[in-house]
Amino acid sequence: MQGQQRFLIWAALAVAIGMPIALAATSEQLAWRGPVYILAGFAGIIALGLVLVQPLLIGGVLPGLSAYRSRRIHQWIGGALAFAIVIHVAGLWFTSPPDMIDALTFSSPTPFSPFGVIAMWAIFAVALLAALRRRLGLRLRTWRFIHIPLAIVIVACSVVHCLLIERTMETVSKAALCVLVVVATVKVMVDLWRRRALRGESIAQQ
Repeated sequence: MQGQQRFLIWAALAVAIGMPIALAATSEQLAWRGPVYILAGFAGIIALGLVLVQPLLIGGVLPGLSAYRSRRIHQWIGGALAFAIVIHVAGLWFTSPPDMIDALTFSSPTPFSPFGVIAMWAIFAVALLAALRRRLGLRLRTWRFIHIPLAIVIVACSVVHCLLIERTMETVSKAALCVLVVVATVKVMVDLWRRRALRGESIAQQ
């Protein structure tokens, strides 16, 4: 891949993640929010951006990275994603404990809350299993069997959670980021399925 193409891919990814953050920083609603609430909100936006990067790494879409390096970065970003969610939830808890209790117990009247909570627990589950994978002796096939459905839950619930919230994020950039997250995830899932199917056919023909 030529250097110009590599630059364009990385630049497009930077814009896709950076633009929603930059536009959210100019929101008039920030004037009415405290610093902890703002930190929690931006942690959520960053987390969604990290969700976009994860399938791109596994799918080998990002240029200049070997397969090994992509997997290692994928693991580190998974940890960063879990950390961002901790900041997001802790900040919202600090600003309004009753609202967070309602959200965590699935009794909140806001429609976006249950999707965020489900995505949160799925992210924590993946992070915990990844940390304990060697101790648990999980084989690659077993790990994929667990990880892929959880990844789908994370993407679906995170996108719905984000789209239903009408607060700091600018509407068009938010929708664009959500679409990119879904498209990237679906593309990588399809590509991985095709590779495994082709690998199975080649083995069967031998």
